[in-house]
Amino acid sequence: MKFIFSRKGFDSQYGCVPSPILPDGSLQTFPIPSRHGRLLGDIQGSLGPVHKLACDLTKGAITASTSVHLDPDLSKDSVARRPGWRASLGQVGSAQKHLAKQGVGEGDVFLFFGWFRQAEHVAGRWQYVHGAPNLHSLFGWLQVGRVLKVGSSECPEWLEEHPHVQHASRIGVDNTIYVAGESLAGTHNRLPAAGNFRHWGTGLQLTAPGYSRSVWRVPRWLLKNPEQPTLSYHRDPARWSVDSDGALLRTVGKGQEFVIDVGDCKEATQWLQDMVLRHGNLAGAPA
Repeated sequence: MKFIFSRKGFDSQYGCVPSPILPDGSLQTFPIPSRHGRLLGDIQGSLGPVHKLACDLTKGAITASTSVHLDPDLSKDSVARRPGWRASLGQVGSAQKHLAKQGVGEGDVFLFFGWFRQAEHVAGRWQYVHGAPNLHSLFGWLQVGRVLKVGSSECPEWLEEHPHVQHASRIGVDNTIYVAGESLAGTHNRLPAAGNFRHWGTGLQLTAPGYSRSVWRVPRWLLKNPEQPTLSYHRDPARWSVDSDGALLRTVGKGQEFVIDVGDCKEATQWLQDMVLRHGNLAGAPA
């Protein structure tokens, strides 16, 4: 099994503000602005229309009429769905070439992360909590059940509104969609193969406390051999250090997909299961 730490949502180039951690502990990821998408005003979050949050937090730069790229598409309730819908992720270009080179396919697990900061509702408007840190946090997962090459694979009807199908002629080369399986394989509980982490806690936080958001504290099993790290784009041993609490990693500034083959590591499988059980939005998951 491979884990793919997949960077998604607003960043310093697209959107330019963090996605919010809401007062009830839920995470609301902002999909990036894009011509290849749908209106933000059509997308629902845990508190209702997502554009209301985004408009306040971007001081009006992002509105209901902003076109955004809803991908990864993890929540059945975010927009109207056709029968048979499943969670999915599209990828193109150099990022897809990297996934293919790393052999990512059925059974592998995407772990989506992004830039987050705590937000609050004050005097009728949303704002970031003063002094709250900028963090990289996990916000969702998807275990691959099927890999579709757009244009050469037959895509089911429910995928026709996915941006990588709807805008296939313009979106880029090596256009590929990863569709979730039925349930999370390799775990003791029957858990959904994909979903959002809705209940935020420090277990989802990648950023090491007291560091800038690009410095992560990760489980020790991610670094089997400190002299030969295996996480893609992070194979320089100088990026890593080890202490009693795990491993510190200074992440690269660019790149979307960081891949590691965890094999049959029981610690990794247990970690994934615990994350989904503790933080996953299991009530809203597809059957």
